[in-house]
Amino acid sequence: MTVIAVTGHLDLTGPTVRLVRTALRRLLAHHPAAGLTGVSCLARGADALFAEAVLEAGGRLVAVIPSPAYRESVGEAYAPEFDRLREAADEVVVLPFAAPGAAAYEAANAELLRRAELLVAVWDGLPGNGRGGTAHMVTAARRAGVPVEVVWPDGSHRCAASPSSPPSPSPSSPPSSPSADRTP
Repeated sequence: MTVIAVTGHLDLTGPTVRLVRTALRRLLAHHPAAGLTGVSCLARGADALFAEAVLEAGGRLVAVIPSPAYRESVGEAYAPEFDRLREAADEVVVLPFAAPGAAAYEAANAELLRRAELLVAVWDGLPGNGRGGTAHMVTAARRAGVPVEVVWPDGSHRCAASPSSPPSPSPSSPPSSPSADRTP
């Protein structure tokens, strides 16, 4: 059995979503569906693309939710996709934090690493803006001896930050998922 966790950026451009989706499908094709487990916090962006690719590959999905109130932080536009992926998960782990935030995202990232045999990082390779984001998660995985596979196809880009965008929760930052990049 192969257990693969994900971390990555929330703010991928439309063309980058297509590139990353293809790269994730190719990566997962090397793992037999019967033994594949994907672990994701289901944040928009990289987490959701990975979760979808795991399901398409016939793998088992484990959702690690940073807080019972996490859904309220994902945004109206993404909420239906979050609900669909959560419903499709074989296992849902909800961490006991009253609200999503830095501590909840860091704990979710720690749970991802605890379960992972491999970390897939949808990451541009740039330094993050602190604990909980993609860069931080990659560093933590490497320190823990968890192999890291960086997925950032040629031509990939992140969206420009918008003033109204909440921070992202992930291995590089914590807004929508503990493993998604929270850096604007």
